[in-house]
Amino acid sequence: MDEKIYILIVEDELEVMDALIKDLEKFEEYFPVESANNANEAREVIDYILDHGHKVGLILCDHVLPGQNGVDLLIDLQQIPEAAKSKKVLVTGQAGHEDTILAINKADLDHYIAKPWTKEQLAEVVVSELTDYVIANEKNLLPFMQILDSGKLSDAMRKNQLTDH
Repeated sequence: MDEKIYILIVEDELEVMDALIKDLEKFEEYFPVESANNANEAREVIDYILDHGHKVGLILCDHVLPGQNGVDLLIDLQQIPEAAKSKKVLVTGQAGHEDTILAINKADLDHYIAKPWTKEQLAEVVVSELTDYVIANEKNLLPFMQILDSGKLSDAMRKNQLTDH
């Protein structure tokens, strides 16, 4: 796997960022984790990842950020074809009902996690979203069997074999 699929965390609170990174440790062998403290830094990280031939499979984004908020960042990322494919999860305790609806309708939001989260809840969402991402964007699913939803990956491989003829 020369091409890497990254997880990007966009969070301005260092304690929250550290907690997210710690809770994602088990994924890092398969999905390197990058972080950004605000929307501008997130764009720079995404540009760097894409410019080096890698992908961003999952974006975990806080809503309240200095400068541009998380929902507006996720909406803007829909304009970048490779970033638009990324699974997007809003991890926040402060997005209002209207912000959340805007994120779902305009940013193609895949999931919403309310703070505080549990490690198990976060892992479940990450497995689910990255499984869907690799099924939609990767030809070889075998490298992900150990870390993602192996049942869903097996079903996708069987379906691909049936349609490859």
